[in-house]
Amino acid sequence: VQLVESGGGLVQAGGSLSLSCAASGIRLRMYTMGWYRQAPGKERELVATITGLITGAYNYADSVKGRFTISRDNAQNTLYLHMDNLKPDDTAVYFCNAQQNSIRYWGQGTQVTVSS
Repeated sequence: VQLVESGGGLVQAGGSLSLSCAASGIRLRMYTMGWYRQAPGKERELVATITGLITGAYNYADSVKGRFTISRDNAQNTLYLHMDNLKPDDTAVYFCNAQQNSIRYWGQGTQVTVSS
């Protein structure tokens, strides 16, 4: 199983960025997929999740509601995170996660840096 994130980078506050997570070895639609982030010196935290199967239920951290959008393309087996109105506090390594019951897979992470 591989989850490969891409799309991170440096952006100014107020800007936008989109992350992608390409999955292989699993059918993404069968898993609850999520984005997590970890800032220096802080614990990893949930950013957003979308449940599996056809009708995904969405869940967002309060800090990103209205600014971030999680989505998935089942045909491309890819998870996305579109981020608008980025803030310096959004600076972190962003990780893709796939979960099914007690099974969890993680990507290697992609760095997002928001300058003020």
